[in-house]
This record gives sequence, C-alpha cells and structure tokens, in this order.
Amino acid sequence: QLQLVESGGGSVQAGGSLALSCVGSGYTRTDYCMAWFRQTPGKKREGLASIDVDGERNYADSVTGRFTVSKDKAKDTMSLQMNDLKPEDTAMYYCAADTSLGGYCYDLWLLPKYVEVWGQGTAVAVSS
Repeated sequence: QLQLVESGGGSVQAGGSLALSCVGSGYTRTDYCMAWFRQTPGKKREGLASIDVDGERNYADSVTGRFTVSKDKAKDTMSLQMNDLKPEDTAMYYCAADTSLGGYCYDLWLLPKYVEVWGQGTAVAVSS
C-alpha cells in the first residue's frame, strides 16, 4: 500500500523560497499521479499542482510562475519548489497520490475528496 511522507516545511520571510519533498513507499510502481494541496484552518483544501506519468503539470493560478512541481521517478519523490513566497502561502502542505488513474491526474488536483492517498502534511509559515 502506497504511503507518502512530506518534508521541507519551515518558516521563511516574504520573498523567500522553500522546497518541499514527498517520498512514496510501499507501492511496486512509480508511474502514478501525484499532487500538492494546502489547507489553512477553516478553509477547504486547495489544489496547487499536479504531475502525471508523462510529466504533464497543472498549477493553480495562485502559484503559477512561483511554484514548480517535479518528480524523480527513480527515487519515487515529488518536489515542490516554492519561490517568491507570500504571507498568504502560509498553510499546511499535503502531498497526494492516486494509483488508480493509469498514471494520469485528470482533474484530481481540483477534487481533493477523490484523492486515494495523503501524506501527513508539512507546515509552511511565511512572515511579512
């Protein structure tokens, strides 16, 4: 059974950068959809980016041009490079994956309730 573990969260000043990582384990294949979400208290979980087996990426408007998602299939690791961070980026960031879509994400990153596997989350705090 696939398990996901995030790392790389922390505190940074506005304009700074952070890189998050998500390592998958327990699954025999690495060609599955992966995505990043974030959530703040009292708000719905927001999809930020996804990457599929062909390397196709999707980004939310709020992070386009600032965040970059990538995946190292050999290491079964997805990364999120976050640049020009803003105070409104402060949230708990979650890694997500789905092994049932043939490696493609479709609109999964917009539909968190259909995500198959979640990581435990890593906190990001951006101060002004």
